[in-house]
Amino acid sequence: MKTTETKKPAAKKTTAASNSKATSSKSTSKTASKSNSGAVKAKSSAAEGLRELFVDSLKDIYWAEKALTKALPKMAKNATSENLITAINEHLTVTQGQVERLEQVFELLGEKATAKKCDAMEGLIKEGESIMEETQQGPVRDAGIISASQKIEHYEIASYGTLAAFALTLEEEDAAALLQQTLEEEKEADTVLTEAAYNTINFDASEEDEE
Repeated sequence: MKTTETKKPAAKKTTAASNSKATSSKSTSKTASKSNSGAVKAKSSAAEGLRELFVDSLKDIYWAEKALTKALPKMAKNATSENLITAINEHLTVTQGQVERLEQVFELLGEKATAKKCDAMEGLIKEGESIMEETQQGPVRDAGIISASQKIEHYEIASYGTLAAFALTLEEEDAAALLQQTLEEEKEADTVLTEAAYNTINFDASEEDEE
């Protein structure tokens, strides 16, 4: 008498396949988690690096502005045009306010207001001093002072524009607003110098050369 065998479902294989999928899913989840964690760490590291650069750049421009408060009176003393002398003295007052504003930015960031030597500003100031030494007092020297002053203004415009962008990226909105305010003052100072140059000084200097 033959015995009829009943085939049992391949339960073990199904279970094994299910376990395999579950293991694969967990592995993928862990990999994704590690990837996300790595991205967060990278972003955090980049933010820390940008903040360090931001603070370092603030120290640089802080030194530059303080050095400028000493250089501007010398420029005013060597200038002859009343408009230029007035513009320089007015910007000296503005610059002193900008120094105080930078100290506010440091305070907002919880940092000590520290000056770090700015090689760029040192070079620009020395260039201005050389111009004053190599020219006679009068329209030509005035034109040279304006040239040196505008180079300084353009450096400051670039610096404050970058600093304001850094502050916004780091979500330091109050610091960004203060830096933006200084940026607008530097742009205005550059405009004043341009008007002084084109209205009288450069033409007077040109006529002096022809005599």
